[in-house]
Amino acid sequence: MRFEQELYSEVRNELMDRFGGITAYTRAPVHGLWHDSEQVVRDDLIIYEIMVKELDKKWWCEYRNVLENRFQQDTLVMRGHKIQFL
Repeated sequence: MRFEQELYSEVRNELMDRFGGITAYTRAPVHGLWHDSEQVVRDDLIIYEIMVKELDKKWWCEYRNVLENRFQQDTLVMRGHKIQFL
C-alpha cells in the first residue's frame, strides 16, 4: 500500500516539534520481505531516528498506536537503543 507524502511529512513535523531534531532515512534501499500465506510480500521502508536523553516509553507506545491507525497497519516497529558516546 502506498501512502501520500503528506502522511510522512506529518510524522516528521510531529517528531521535530516534540524533540527538536530528526534523521530520516528516506532514500536508502531499505526493503522488507516476508511470507504472507503462499506469497512473498515486499515493503519499502522509511526509518525515522530520534535521539533523546531519557526514553518516555509511555509516550512512544501511545504514538505507535496513533501511527498504526494513521497508516492502517497491524503493527509498526519502534525500537529503542541505549548508546554510548565515544
